Amino acid sequence: MKYFHISHTDLDGYTCQLIAKEFFPEGTYLNANYGLEVKLALEYVITKISECKEEKILFVISDLNLTYDESKWLNRTVNSLNNDGFEIKLQLLDHHISGQKSADEFEWYFLDIKRSATKIVFDYFSENYGFEGETRNWLEPLVDAVNAVDIWLENETNNFEFGKVCMRLMKECNEINQFLFADESRNFRHYLLKKASQYIPLENGHILLDNDFHKIKKDYLRITEIDDTIDNLIAIKLVSMLSAQKDYLSISYKGHKGLLTYTLGSISIVANQFLKQNSDFDFFVDIGKRGIASFRAKGNIDVSELAAKLAGGGGHKNAAGCKFEDFKETIYYEDVKNFFQAKLDNLAKEK
Repeated sequence: MKYFHISHTDLDGYTCQLIAKEFFPEGTYLNANYGLEVKLALEYVITKISECKEEKILFVISDLNLTYDESKWLNRTVNSLNNDGFEIKLQLLDHHISGQKSADEFEWYFLDIKRSATKIVFDYFSENYGFEGETRNWLEPLVDAVNAVDIWLENETNNFEFGKVCMRLMKECNEINQFLFADESRNFRHYLLKKASQYIPLENGHILLDNDFHKIKKDYLRITEIDDTIDNLIAIKLVSMLSAQKDYLSISYKGHKGLLTYTLGSISIVANQFLKQNSDFDFFVDIGKRGIASFRAKGNIDVSELAAKLAGGGGHKNAAGCKFEDFKETIYYEDVKNFFQAKLDNLAKEK
């Protein structure tokens, strides 16, 4: 069976997928926030499903309430595929009251406002697949903690306090970019949650977890036996990941090769390390969701001049920035690359 799962970008959403991975470790997982990201994620999954006609498919959406129009579109699209010979089971598992209209109309839209999405997903997989005892022993207490904080059960003191720490863990683990390295970013969060589960049986486990959080992150980010500051460990890991995908991420301008990233943020250390380790690259560019671009170089090209010509920006020869007013937010890196490479190509043609 092929498995697809879209979930939210918070503690509740990521824990839903941690549960599902116990049964479908090789599934296709996506995370989306509301609005454009949900629409694009739905379209992406439907495109992938349309390539799997000969297989049974389970498509789960969790911790996301679809708009009524999104629900109608998805229902119509899945029904059309099934009528064409596909075997798709669609299941939405959510707890947001704003999805009531869709839940009233579509049988695949399950809504329960008294449980977190994590608890709903856990119960769904318990009923339909069943957990081994060892898995249930570590996972169920984590589910209870997430449930307590997500629907704010302050009377469940131990679970609530532990859930609060887990919630912050998810907010403060942005070291691996979720657009460029979506799977690795999700794996990082799931690693943290699994490690967190080991603290639940301990006395004052939430405090111990809070104390150890920095070290737990470093243990994941370190790719050698050598310890270092977390900033340096992040840079080493990211440069390794970027170098592995440098052909895919490469751009060009007048014979100069560059690397383009999307929403990487705070690129100074990473960009300089990458350029040092990859002698065939002359510049490094990162674009944010709002079209703000940061440039770094190593002396072979003046990026302040490049930023000025591209969008009226400026800065220094090896560090500059600009903002593209015509940039459109997307969840697809290819859109960003096509946008920016077209800008470079047009500039190169000017006399």
